[in-house]
Amino acid sequence: MFHLHVKKLLLGALLALVAWTGATVAEAAPLPAPKGKPILTVSGKISATNKGDTAEFDRDMLEAIGMQSFTTETPWYPGPVKFEGVSLAKLMQQVGAKGQTLSVVALNDYSSDIPFEDIQKFNVILALKQNGEYMSVRDKGPIFVMYPFDSDPVLKHQTYYGRAVWQVSKIIVK
Repeated sequence: MFHLHVKKLLLGALLALVAWTGATVAEAAPLPAPKGKPILTVSGKISATNKGDTAEFDRDMLEAIGMQSFTTETPWYPGPVKFEGVSLAKLMQQVGAKGQTLSVVALNDYSSDIPFEDIQKFNVILALKQNGEYMSVRDKGPIFVMYPFDSDPVLKHQTYYGRAVWQVSKIIVK
């Protein structure tokens, strides 16, 4: 009974704060426009945009979300590689994504669907750097969806390798 009373008090306080600030709980913060050349466009079921109904990001904007890194072996490189980039989950929070699937599209129009469950369960990043260097288009950049393959044996499977899209240019939230 006590816990129910505390929950009601907390909910009341939250609603009062929302009413006082004029904000809505589901509203995402507005996104600034990119200052540099956009390298990623996010569209679909998102609530925070900066160009029409899309969200464009330059490299600085992505890095400002917060960089993470891990080292993992992949089928594409001979040995462990350190990848640095932004958490895909944090990016989806930033754009106010509400969906079940992310359709990730490469510069050459190759695409793969990533379930939202993946970005919540695994530490999936949009890698911008490989071994400390920004990735060029020639070497799978500027953005490479990367799973920490060495962190869980289930990830060492073609299903997840196929979701590791390189030369990413667009993400469509479905």
